[in-house]
Amino acid sequence: MPVEEVKVLGGTIPQDEIQSYIDYLEEKNGRKLARLEITIDGDYADLDYTLSTVPFERIRRITGYLVGTMDRWNDAKTAEESDRVKHDTSIEAIEKVS
Repeated sequence: MPVEEVKVLGGTIPQDEIQSYIDYLEEKNGRKLARLEITIDGDYADLDYTLSTVPFERIRRITGYLVGTMDRWNDAKTAEESDRVKHDTSIEAIEKVS
């Protein structure tokens, strides 16, 4: 996936130099860039960048197991989850106890 947005401010630089900055940052961070802004200041180049998002799966602790989804559970484990007591953690419930 190519970088969605590349801006060069304060001058011009060759495309191969821009690609070198992209390659350097992606290798350094181990992720693709979403955005890169290069500000030329004499002999220096300031790099301001945003990394692409990383997809992740929510993991919860349910009935003693760390799980993302319950789609692979057997009927007994699914029943155990549906029978468990779910505690109310809303602000109203906490204030009621106080």
